Amino acid sequence: MSLVKNHTRIALFFFFMTALLGVLLRAYPLADFSFNYRYMVHAHSHIALLGWVYIGLTAVIYRLFLRETKQFKTYRNIFRATLMALVGMLATFPLWGYHPYSIFFSTLFILVSYAFTWFFIRQTPQRYRKRYSFKCVKAGLYYMVVSSLGPWALGLIMNTLGSTSVWYKIAIYFYLHFQYNGWFLMALCGFLFFILESRKTPVDPGRSRLFYRMLNTGIILSFFLSVLWTEPHHIFYVLGLLGAVIQLWAYTVFFNIIRSSRIFSDGKAGLSKSVVFLLKLSGILLAVKLLLQCFSAVPEIAKIAYHTPGFIIGYLHWTFLGVVSLALFAFFSYFRLWTLSRRAIGIYLAGFFITEFLIFYKGVALWLQWPLPEHYYLLLFSGSILFPVATGMLFFQNLRKFNNNKDD
Repeated sequence: MSLVKNHTRIALFFFFMTALLGVLLRAYPLADFSFNYRYMVHAHSHIALLGWVYIGLTAVIYRLFLRETKQFKTYRNIFRATLMALVGMLATFPLWGYHPYSIFFSTLFILVSYAFTWFFIRQTPQRYRKRYSFKCVKAGLYYMVVSSLGPWALGLIMNTLGSTSVWYKIAIYFYLHFQYNGWFLMALCGFLFFILESRKTPVDPGRSRLFYRMLNTGIILSFFLSVLWTEPHHIFYVLGLLGAVIQLWAYTVFFNIIRSSRIFSDGKAGLSKSVVFLLKLSGILLAVKLLLQCFSAVPEIAKIAYHTPGFIIGYLHWTFLGVVSLALFAFFSYFRLWTLSRRAIGIYLAGFFITEFLIFYKGVALWLQWPLPEHYYLLLFSGSILFPVATGMLFFQNLRKFNNNKDD
């Protein structure tokens, strides 16, 4: 258990570093900095997705499914290689952007993530394999592997068609879609299923099977929403909308499964009020995300979204900082991997809602040609400072508690 707790603190450290990089990016319009903005964006995004979320998800996966493995050394070597790749990316991306050094570490990370997927499939005990918690996590890891086709394709596209090609952006959107909608959300659903399956009340196998099949179908079809900015044939709009609607339907089934289980109300599942609050808020934010996906299938809205970067940035942050990160906070607490701080969570939520409002307001203002507030970038910078404050509080509080327990 101490190993996994340590890994969650490493994940939180990377989240803290992500937040610091984000503040630096927010400060860019306010002061004369000499760093390369795009290089810093690359570092920020890689450490956010691969440092915080990937390490966080894999730590919980190990806690739930792999604690009994006899191949501990193999897992430890996989984690060490993962950590080396992340530290390498954190050191090289801010200095050189996409450069042989950063590409080496990025490639190493992808290969090591394949190794973790193989390790999970081979080492998970047989008694878990028919459960939907295992099926969802396994599907999530498969989507992670599929998403890596995007980065692999980027090198070929750069050398043949160039970075201005539509295929360059499609490769990036391919990666992001199957990371966010496939890997991240499927794994989180698997964790919730694990809680449900751990209770004496059985989970309805019919509805669980329906949810699983529908969600996989929706994830695959909704990828076509990521190409609508190219104004393709109308069939792509239909497929994208169909995928978004199926996803919405699938999560409606999932929410009904959770509601009928009464884990948020009967107290038998051992969920604290803080965990219930975070999971419910994450679910509400997910519902908004799913509705936005449906609207984005409308040709006019798809065109506006693509030509208004604020909407895309706001949507990605809404999912990453809201849906995914809040759920991870809750699961870390429920599975006793760390201690939640209400004050830190309050500061985090304040930063989230302030910055999301400002980012989406800027998108609306650019779309409707409204003026921005005089001190808009200062307000956005001020709201962004709350993220390293909150994640720093969580990191150092849990680090201090971890060290005190070791001394004891």
